[in-house]
Amino acid sequence: MQEAIILVGGKGTRLRPLTNHTPKPLLGVAGTSFIRHQIAKLMDAGVTHVVFATSYLASLFEEEFKDFGESLDISYAVEEVPLGTGGAIRNAGRLLRGGPDDAVLVLNGDILSGLDLRAILGEHRRRAADVTLHLTRVPDPRAFGLVPTAEDGRVLSFLEKPRTAEEIVTDQINAGCYVFRRAVLDAIPGDREVSVEQETFPGLVATGHRVLGHITRGYWRDLGTPLAFVHGSADLVTGAATSPLVGPAGDALIHPTAVIDPGALVTGGSTIGPGAVIGPGAVVDRSIIGAGVTVGAGARLHDSVVDHDSTIGGDSLLRETVVGCHAHIGADNELPAQLRLSCGIRIPAQGVRVSGTATACSTVH
Repeated sequence: MQEAIILVGGKGTRLRPLTNHTPKPLLGVAGTSFIRHQIAKLMDAGVTHVVFATSYLASLFEEEFKDFGESLDISYAVEEVPLGTGGAIRNAGRLLRGGPDDAVLVLNGDILSGLDLRAILGEHRRRAADVTLHLTRVPDPRAFGLVPTAEDGRVLSFLEKPRTAEEIVTDQINAGCYVFRRAVLDAIPGDREVSVEQETFPGLVATGHRVLGHITRGYWRDLGTPLAFVHGSADLVTGAATSPLVGPAGDALIHPTAVIDPGALVTGGSTIGPGAVIGPGAVVDRSIIGAGVTVGAGARLHDSVVDHDSTIGGDSLLRETVVGCHAHIGADNELPAQLRLSCGIRIPAQGVRVSGTATACSTVH
C-alpha cells in the first residue's frame, strides 16, 4: 500500500477574497479544483490511501469528495488547534495504515509541480532514506530558504532567505514534497505547534538521520498569490504544466455551457466556467472566469480572476485583478493593477478610471 498526506489546512490569506468562502486547494484551476489535480497525480503514482490534513473550512473537503468513485481511500484529519506544518503531518499520521518502515508521501496543498512522484519514491527506498525532500533549482533564490546538499545528495543544512549575494550558496529550495519513513514521521511531537521546515528537518540533519535531496529543475510553481494562481491554471491549459485531468493543450478551456460571442477573444490559457457569458469584442487573456460570470462587450481582462456570479461591464479594463463573487463592475471602468475587490462589491459605470474620463460632472455646482 502506498499512502500520502496532503497539507490543506491553511487559510490562503494571500488569495483573499477567493478564499473567504473556499479553501485554497478547492479553488478552480484549469477546470476543476486544484486538489483534484493533485489526487489524480497521486493515483497515477500508485497511491491508494490519502489523508487530508485539514483545518480551515474542513467540512468542505468532505463535501467535495463525498461522491468520489475512484479506487482511492480518503481520510480526514482535522486540526482543532494550530499545530504548524510538522504538527499537521503528525496529526494526519495517526490515520495512516502502513508499518514503521513504509514510505509516506507528503504534499503541500498549493504547489503545482512537474515532479515524478514514482521517481522520488523509488530513490527514497533505494537509498534507505529517513526523509527525502524534493528540492528544485530556481533562477533567483533570494525569496526562498536555501537547502544545500553534499555530492551524494545528503542535505547539509536549512538556511534562511539570503540577504546578501554571499549568502546565496545554492540555488536549491524546498519544493514542498517529502517522503518520510513512517517511524520518523511518527516521532514528530503531536502535542504542540511544530514547523517541519524550521524544526523537524534541521533537527533530523543535526542528529545524523539520512535526509536526502531529490533535485530537479523542472516545472514548479507555488500558487499562493493571485498572479501565480492564474498563471498556474493557464500553464495547465497551455501544456506548460501537466495534469492527468487536463486534455490536449490549447489556448483556452471553455465549459460546454459557457456562451462565447464569435467576436470575443479567449486566449492565453484562460478558463471559462459553466454558464459564463463573454460578450462581443471582449478579450479574456490568461484569466479565470468563474461560473455564471458575465463579461460585457469590449471588456478586457488580463491575468485576472473573476469569481462566480459576478458581472464585468462593457469596455472595462482589468489587469492582475481579483474580483470576488457576486460583484458588479459597471461599464467603462479601468481598474488599477493588483486590485482586489470584495465579494458583493458594486462599482458604478466609470466609477474607477486610472486615466480619468471626459464625461461631464452630473452634480449641480
